[in-house]
Amino acid sequence: VLIGHWWEEKANSDAALKAFITNRVGDVGLIIGVILLFWTVGSFDILETNAAALDGSVGHSTLLIASCCLIAAVMSKSGQFILHTWLPDAMAGPTPVSALIHAATMVVAGIYLVARLYAVFFEGLSIGTSSVNLLAVVGAVTVIGGAGLAFVQDDIKKVLAYSTISQLGYMVMALGIGAWTAALFHLFTHAFFKACLFLGSGSVSHAVHSFDMRDMGGLRRWMPHTFKTFLIATAALIGLFPLAGFWSKDEILAGASQLGGAGNYWIFMAVGIIGALMTAVYMTRCVYLTFFGEYRGHGHPHESGPRIVVPLWILAILGVFAGLVNLPSALAPDSVELRFEHYYEPVGGYFPSIVPGFAHPEFSWGIAIVSTLIALLGIGFG
Repeated sequence: VLIGHWWEEKANSDAALKAFITNRVGDVGLIIGVILLFWTVGSFDILETNAAALDGSVGHSTLLIASCCLIAAVMSKSGQFILHTWLPDAMAGPTPVSALIHAATMVVAGIYLVARLYAVFFEGLSIGTSSVNLLAVVGAVTVIGGAGLAFVQDDIKKVLAYSTISQLGYMVMALGIGAWTAALFHLFTHAFFKACLFLGSGSVSHAVHSFDMRDMGGLRRWMPHTFKTFLIATAALIGLFPLAGFWSKDEILAGASQLGGAGNYWIFMAVGIIGALMTAVYMTRCVYLTFFGEYRGHGHPHESGPRIVVPLWILAILGVFAGLVNLPSALAPDSVELRFEHYYEPVGGYFPSIVPGFAHPEFSWGIAIVSTLIALLGIGFG
């Protein structure tokens, strides 16, 4: 209903139907997975299901099939390859809808599903001991594919939509390698700076009456507040120190290098670093085409009013400081270290932390420095 809000244009109605039908495909997987778990465990209760998965009362084959079925639901709802195609088209909806639902809230439901039923996936896909599994592969392909498609878009909201797909891929990949807290932490930080970027694109379109970056250019002179907030959110998305994206993305890369059977997920660390480079390039291109050079549009652009600018500043400030809620123990005193992890990660017989193979990645200076240099190199390329 929200995607097809401006239903007078057929393209918008088509986008709404596409989202509806694509999500129904994933729902089939969700229904089969839920039914399978119900008949095996005898309950719809999430804690009971997780506990049964961990104590051995559910067979490995059953958990594997249920996990694969539920991954179909993650693909459709969280825009993972191969059911990602509806999300860029969903940009037909109003920009606040894109900012809330297609950046921060609804599209992370698939990530949330895996996080809540993590014991099923952890045991079913042998995440703690393997070097590759379906969840990690789906996430990795989505990281690279989403970033690659963001390169070639001229519509500013489509760039951000493919960026969202790529960042959701990071979260799915993190869950696939066993970095549970890193995935949820990235979900948390990403919401702030991506919503800021979407609302910033709405502010720009409010001024130039277009989402096409070919009709923009040089807007930093007329729209200083929009420009500054967009730049801060872009830097957070790229993962520059010390903004929010740096801490959460770094934790995912550290997890890829350290988790699995003696650090077997190293190939996913390579994917994460390549994704970080691509993110820096396409976002630099986006900022450059929108805010630098000569103005290529019609009329006279102007800064948006306070109802548009004030939320931008709130989200930009959160994009700067949100990462500080999970500072690694190597860099922070005991009173403030890993607050997000202590508050958010479950403790009990229904969470895989009780089984061998589950671990937390340690902060790595090497990865932090390399990922920052890669981000700066990407900005240079852009």
